[in-house]
Amino acid sequence: MFSSLGVRNYRLWAGGQVVSLVGTWMQRIAQDWLVLHLSGNSGVAIGIVMALQFGPTAVLSMPAGALADRFDKRKLLMLTQIGMAACALILGVTDTLGVATLGQVYALSLALGCISAVDAPIRQSFTVEMVGPEHLPNAVALNSMTFNTARIIGPAIAGVLITAIGTGPVFLVNTATFVAVLTGLLMMRTGELHRSERARGRSSVVEGLRYIRARPHLVALFTTVFFVSTFGLNFPLSLALLTKNTFAGSAGGYGLLSTVLAVGTLAGATMAARRKRPARVRQLMIAAIAFGVLEVVAGLMPTFALVAVVLIPVGAAQLTFSTAAMNIVQLSVDSSMRGRVMGVYMLAFLGGTPLGSPLLGWLAQVTDPRAPLVVGGAISAVSAVAAAAVFGAAAQRRVRATDDAVTTPDATAEVGVTR
Repeated sequence: MFSSLGVRNYRLWAGGQVVSLVGTWMQRIAQDWLVLHLSGNSGVAIGIVMALQFGPTAVLSMPAGALADRFDKRKLLMLTQIGMAACALILGVTDTLGVATLGQVYALSLALGCISAVDAPIRQSFTVEMVGPEHLPNAVALNSMTFNTARIIGPAIAGVLITAIGTGPVFLVNTATFVAVLTGLLMMRTGELHRSERARGRSSVVEGLRYIRARPHLVALFTTVFFVSTFGLNFPLSLALLTKNTFAGSAGGYGLLSTVLAVGTLAGATMAARRKRPARVRQLMIAAIAFGVLEVVAGLMPTFALVAVVLIPVGAAQLTFSTAAMNIVQLSVDSSMRGRVMGVYMLAFLGGTPLGSPLLGWLAQVTDPRAPLVVGGAISAVSAVAAAAVFGAAAQRRVRATDDAVTTPDATAEVGVTR
């Protein structure tokens, strides 16, 4: 189940990530709560922060993927970690001193978004360099387990700390956690990394787009990821508004819902780590449909406790979907193109947030705080059904083409030679 942990470099990375990601989730909860405080409980304000934090992905993820294919990923990651730590430090100091404003939060969210947009494709494509293709599916699943373990611990700690001492110190704690991942990167044995051939030339981004366009399964997969991520994965927005405006809850309640969701995603990650066979498209689509339906159900639950209960299977379905998508993409592309492909993947995964978050925040404000969950889940399910139909039609065309080739004498001869 934990075969990738047998690789020393990956152990260092995973250990540093557990600590750093706990701090990251603490900051996310604290930032959402600070924005609600500074904006007078505005859903639009949270949507704007999410748009600023994830918007740079639309511009920077593909160039960042090209960087990942051309330069040393380990050194690039060290630079991005330092940049994110600096953003957390500035926010922590201004908030602790009581001089933080909504405009400052917006500016720091944009800066963090730019750094994160560069970090994401480099981080994702670095996994295979640490463990090699053999352990990649297990490492992707363990990355998800690490992420969601932190997602359980971080919000719980943040809820307690915010209630006790405020949001400012939470940002400062997050700053300190970056030391762990930087230490892990510094201690790696570079000679044991499975480095891929580095790309050259200014047209590398264009080459990446051409590579994807020539593979219809990647186009359909990225389209599904875009719709599910843009409208379905809106939990920082939807759970904060639901807790504050529907159930009149506190930061502790918001942290609890985030933790319960993470319990579900951790369960999904554990199942993915146990799975020995690579993920398939069918599994991806079933998970996406299940996620959308369950999210709608969560949004319709009448009590806080029932919402928390339904969020567990929601989290499991979400993680199954995202892990399957990541495995399919990473294992179906050439190593020399992996950074650029992951740049486009991260664009599909996060690039729609500037569109979805403000829209869903506005919808919640003019209708009901439950709307982001209900509408987002419905769009996710419908998009997955449509993508499944496209994949099914493509499979039928391949079968018919094979049958036609077999029944054609010349084609039959050609197939025989190919075999």
